[in-house]
Amino acid sequence: MVIINPHKFPGVFLAEDSDRQSLSTKSLIPGKSVYGEKLIKDGVDEYRIWSPRRSKLAAAIRKGLSEMPIQPGSKMLYLGAASGTTVSHCSDIVGPNGVIYAVEFAQRSARDLVGLAALRKNIIPIVEDARHPARYAPLVTGPIEVIYQDVAQPNQASILYENLKTFCSFGAWGLLAIKARSIDSTQNLDRIYNKEISELDRKGLEIVENIDLDPLEKDHRFIVCRVTEEMM
Repeated sequence: MVIINPHKFPGVFLAEDSDRQSLSTKSLIPGKSVYGEKLIKDGVDEYRIWSPRRSKLAAAIRKGLSEMPIQPGSKMLYLGAASGTTVSHCSDIVGPNGVIYAVEFAQRSARDLVGLAALRKNIIPIVEDARHPARYAPLVTGPIEVIYQDVAQPNQASILYENLKTFCSFGAWGLLAIKARSIDSTQNLDRIYNKEISELDRKGLEIVENIDLDPLEKDHRFIVCRVTEEMM
């Protein structure tokens, strides 16, 4: 028998049985699996198992994330949405009173993302390049509270900063999954991470957390940062 208990983060749950404890989110669209994940009924509610090997955000939670800015009602921008695996769990978390602007450039993934958004009305898909926030700025309404970035590009810190500068103000959060081998396939990992983190710090962002996602995600760091001064 699986027992559902609330996690310390609002909108996140623990599905527990005699063998394991799994992260989960309460499904916004019961009866619909997004990527083949297990569905668990608990009374009238349904929960979706959230694998830390399929989602860097889930991996960060498993590795001890202490700040979770994505909460029920949040207004967020998701860069590098792909086909929507993690986006769908964020959709569950922010719920009907939140909204996710999901940016994806690859046409194949974007088609899946658009299909996901047709069912989940709190997702607004944007088929664009996250390196150019001015192109999709007219599609984003109001200030954004959280930007989540999972983009496989060499200039990952710069992309996050430019989007924060375009859409956010004081107190907003940035979540960045640094993919080291998308930046440099040969350089020392710590040197890569330190360079990206130093750039965020140099641009005036407060580094709140720095989590190594190994062994759930190889060669990845998860950075939580915050806007604490005016961005130039």
